[in-house]
Order: sequence, then C-alpha cells, then structure tokens
Amino acid sequence: MARNIIIAILVVVVVGAGFWGYREHEEKNAILNHTENTYQRAFHDLTYQIDLLHDEIGSTLAMNSTEKLSPSLAEVWRVSSQAQNDLGQLPLGLMPFSKTEEFLKKVGDFSYQHSIRNQDHEPLTDENYDDLKTLYGQAADIQNELRSVQSLVLKDHLRWMDAEMAMKAGEEPLNNAIVNGFKIIDDKVSGFSEVNFDSEKEHVAGSDEKIYERVKNEETISQQEAQEVAKKFLGRSRLDDVKVTETGEGLDYEAYSLTIADKKHNTNITMDITKNGGHPVWMLNERDIDKDVLSLSEAADNAKSFLDTNDYDNMQLVDSKQYDNVGVFQFVFVDDKIRIYPDEVVVEVALDEGDVIGFENFSYLANHKDDREFNLELTKEEAEEKANGNLDIKEHHVAVIENQAGEEVTCHEFYGTIDNDTFRIFINAETGSEEQVEKLPNPEPVYH
Repeated sequence: MARNIIIAILVVVVVGAGFWGYREHEEKNAILNHTENTYQRAFHDLTYQIDLLHDEIGSTLAMNSTEKLSPSLAEVWRVSSQAQNDLGQLPLGLMPFSKTEEFLKKVGDFSYQHSIRNQDHEPLTDENYDDLKTLYGQAADIQNELRSVQSLVLKDHLRWMDAEMAMKAGEEPLNNAIVNGFKIIDDKVSGFSEVNFDSEKEHVAGSDEKIYERVKNEETISQQEAQEVAKKFLGRSRLDDVKVTETGEGLDYEAYSLTIADKKHNTNITMDITKNGGHPVWMLNERDIDKDVLSLSEAADNAKSFLDTNDYDNMQLVDSKQYDNVGVFQFVFVDDKIRIYPDEVVVEVALDEGDVIGFENFSYLANHKDDREFNLELTKEEAEEKANGNLDIKEHHVAVIENQAGEEVTCHEFYGTIDNDTFRIFINAETGSEEQVEKLPNPEPVYH
C-alpha cells in the first residue's frame, strides 16, 4: 500500500514538473515570437517609409507652387523621422549602421529647415534643388537595396532573431543574409557624394568633433591605464580576461575599445575610453535579464549613485522609461537650478539585480563646460503668455537646449496638459519664440 502511495506521489511530481517545464517553454517561446514579430513589423515599416521618402522627395522636386512646397518638405521631414524610428527598433546595435542613420537625419534636418522658412521671401535656391536631386537618387539606391533584403526575408522566411544571434556570436565570415544585406546598404551610403545641405549656414560640429576639441590637449593614457579607468568606473577590484584595441577610422577622437569578461553572467562588457584624458564614452553589457525585481524608482536611485560615484556631480533625472526588464534614465547637468540639456548622460539599469548595464556619455563629454552665460530677458509669467492658451501649465523650469542650428539657447521649460495629453514646451527666454514643442507619451493602459 505504502509503495503504491509513493509511486502515485512520484507520478504527480513528475507530471507537475513536466507541466511546469512546458509552461516555461511556452512562455519563453511567446516572448521570442513577440520580439521577432516586432522586428519584422519594424523592418517592413522601414522599407515602406523609404519607398514613401523617395516618392515625397520626387514630388517636392516636381512642384512649382511655393504654397505647396512647405507642406511637401514637412512631409519629407515626417517620413524621414518615422524611418529613423523604425530603424531604431531593429537589433542593429551590434553592427555598423551609422551612415544610414546619419543620412536619414540629414534628410530630416534639411527638409525641416526649409519647410519652416517663408518660401515667398526665401525660396529654394538652385543649389538647394541640386541637393534635393542628389537625395532623390540616394534614396532610390537605399530603396532598391532594402527591397532586395525584403525579398530574401519573405522568400526564405528569414528571422531577425537569427541575425541578432549571428552578430552576437561574432563569427567570421558572417553567413547571414539580413546582416550582410544591411552592411551592403551602409557601405553604399558611405560612398554617397556629400550633400552641402545648407551652405549659407555655419558648420555645426557633431559630437565626435566636439569630443576631439574637448580632450585633444589632455594627457594621453596607455592601454594599462585605460584598464584602470574601466576598473574604477565599473566598481570592480579586478578585471578578468580584458581585451584592449584602438578604435579604427571614422572617429574624430582616438579611443581604446575594451572587451571585459563578465563571468558572473557569462557575457562581455564592452566600452570605449578616450586616449586623451581617459574619459569613458560608452559602456554596454548585453546580458540576459529574465525578470524585474526592482521598481523603476529604485533603479533610478542606483543610476544616480553610479553617477555620483564616478564624479558626475549635480546631475538631475529628467526622464525614465522601462523597456522589457531594463530601466533607461536620462540625466542632465544642473547649473544654479538651470537644466543644461546638452550636458546629458544616459544610464541603463537591469531590473533584476539593479546593476548598471549601459552608459552613454557623448553629449556630456562633447558639451560640458563651466562658463555658460544665461540670457533671461523674459520672466516666467511673460514666457507663459507665449505658450498656447489651451495649455494647463503644471510645471516650470529654466533650461538650456540646442536649437535647430545647433546653438545653445536659454529657455523657459513648461510642462502642461491639454485634455489627457501632456506636452513639454521650450520658450526662448530672450526672444519669446517657441523653440520646441513635444508631446510626451501617455502611460501604458493597464488591462484587467
């Protein structure tokens, strides 16, 4: 009798374990399928947006009416922005795709700058039209290559998850049609002739160039010293299995690229440190994060402590988001209660163990300085009168932002609501003009 009872209990345990394992397997598959579907949607949307971008640039070239020109250029800007958004949802962080991103950004900047000007008083010049023709041809090249990749994806039922795994494996030669296809596109964009997007404007230095100017006169550190910087930055007593290389061509500044073994999580930490001055530029640990244990608020505290430990003083949290099981936090430098948005640092925190797994320092390193001047001609009340009268103002700050020309301007920053939507508006504190209007994302609905 006892033997039968024991056997029955064992059967129940085995069946229960099997059912639990089956449930775990099904849940994991559901997550993988959701991720793959997200990638597929973003890719096919990107292909569609590039088709649309090519058509819209062509329509702009064919127009003869200044009345219709500005709306058409605004549509080019909207489509290029949507294409950048779709591109950002693809797992392309492991491969170089910066030239295509840069192309889309330049198209957006060009179309925006010319859409907001008075076409009757400042019509497009012959040079502007030549630029548009060049962009039209370049968009066609990207369109054709993307269509080739899309054809392979549909014909051979290729999966983006496989492409991501292939890139993480780092095997050469790489045998993945998606990754190879996108590399061909980026190489082709690299070979595009440079478009003089706005010859009458001063050159606006990019982050890389600004970083070079910032660090060029600082002391050069050795590879061993770079490892010491990494050890202190990561808060570790020692580093295991470190590989240090020098960054290749393409950057204005020189840096060391470090690959550091994270034996606890069976992954690698990668980071760049400038050769001059030994400043960490970015860091990433793409480890698996199965569940969230910490709240977003607790993770934000960890991010702030990390910055304090690494001597990033007077940093204020201005935005926080959760993606899967990762908290992403935007901090800006505060100077005498004024938010300095160009001095931005982004920190990513894993919500399972609370460790910092991502850090991005380009803007802060490029822009941080101690000798800013703040022009506050308008009071808060005067600036508020310049905002939309339907906006219910809830919060106010003084802030420095970069305008479309890449110039720093002092603004009154207002947060307000219209119906159920929240907006952030920057009013120039010297001229009273609207510098930026941004609709903030609404909270995700909770379904029961």
